Amino acid sequence: MKNLNISHFHDIHVHAATVQEWSQDYNQLTAGSAESSLIQLTTPRCHVFREQINQRVVQHGVAPRGKMCFAVPITVPGTIRMQGREVDDSSLFFLHGGEEFMFHMPMGMELLAITFERELFEQALAQTASAKEIGQLLRQPVIRLPTQRYAGARRRMLAAFSQALLSEELDNAQDREMALEQTMLAELLQLMTDPACDKHQRAPSSTRSYIVEKCHRLATAQSNNVPSVDELCQRLQVSRRTVQNSFRSVTETTPVNYLRSVRLNGVRRTLMSTPATHLSIGDAAAQWGFFHLSHFAAEYQALFAELPSQTTRAAIGGCALA
Repeated sequence: MKNLNISHFHDIHVHAATVQEWSQDYNQLTAGSAESSLIQLTTPRCHVFREQINQRVVQHGVAPRGKMCFAVPITVPGTIRMQGREVDDSSLFFLHGGEEFMFHMPMGMELLAITFERELFEQALAQTASAKEIGQLLRQPVIRLPTQRYAGARRRMLAAFSQALLSEELDNAQDREMALEQTMLAELLQLMTDPACDKHQRAPSSTRSYIVEKCHRLATAQSNNVPSVDELCQRLQVSRRTVQNSFRSVTETTPVNYLRSVRLNGVRRTLMSTPATHLSIGDAAAQWGFFHLSHFAAEYQALFAELPSQTTRAAIGGCALA
């Protein structure tokens, strides 16, 4: 029987923790209350989910091991960066199981993600006439597809997903699970075998994306000893102007605002994963480099539309993110 889960959230961290099998953090970058939806359907060999988030978010994590992971943009309301590549609605995202990823998601974006058991996908791939070419294509995280062909495939995949949701309670669930798996496999493989799909395309990560991602990692590696922008410039051996322009281009904000937001998200996850009796708000803030409690509280409220004292804390022996 399929595992169906339809959820609506007011917190992106709870949303991220609810996505089955994915080990990842979502960091909210734009100010205001978060509103998101997540529809998940799991069959024995495939996990499909559709998500939409009203805020700008950067996702960072590791793809599920032993899987082949695809994502199809549904709505693209702004600049997207996947693994350092600028992408649009003609792009298919791909990750190998166990691969680390960073994905910059604009406000209001919606996507459909399909994760196959590796064995299932490789068996289907072996039956195509272009197995070797597609294997080469899958060495990169962003694949450009023929726009009109992709639009048709997107409609059919969404229709198949919607039909599977409506059919959840019907008796022949096993047949419908297999039909969903085969539809998703067939559509994706047909897109990549299409003669109009360039099998030799290569899209390297941009220098600006590299700078942003490197700063992100450096700023979170030692959360209580956060480097300044000038220190990051020295570490990367680039000018402050270069760093400023990189963040403006990739994240649509300044490096100071971006890195502060990432750290505030870190505090929020810490608060939600620890009981109030085990860790004070001040100590949680200090763990992420915030030592001025009143300034921290104001910045936290500005980003999340609530004071840190209003954030749901974990119960004893539990976690608000569970």
